[in-house]
Amino acid sequence: MQMTDVVADLLTRIRNANDAKHDTVDVPASNMKKAIAQILLDEGYIKGYQVTDDGKQGMLTITLKYGEGKQKIIQGLKRVSKPGLRIYAASQDIPKVRNGLGIAIVSTSRGIMTDKAARKQNVGGEVLAFVW
Repeated sequence: MQMTDVVADLLTRIRNANDAKHDTVDVPASNMKKAIAQILLDEGYIKGYQVTDDGKQGMLTITLKYGEGKQKIIQGLKRVSKPGLRIYAASQDIPKVRNGLGIAIVSTSRGIMTDKAARKQNVGGEVLAFVW
């Protein structure tokens, strides 16, 4: 069976592993998922990620990050633009997440980036997800 929304699957797997306080989570790899994992790493929401080749599409192993006493660093993940209803925003209209405390992940013509980077480069695009 083919999956229709790979970004929602990635976010759901991270959310479930985070709630269960797992150290790592495995997801099938793709270039979009690698870009989202790189953004989460750069913004400090995860410890790291690694791609392993399994002869097919590969697996992306994401190492989750916790504070003292296994306190969750990722408080929430929300899919914004869905396959049934795409949400696009111009650079000045990209929403701020939790008044700037979170990030929005945006797919632009220059690649997948955070809302701050998209505003700085003055490019809009599809708002994929909110992370806080």
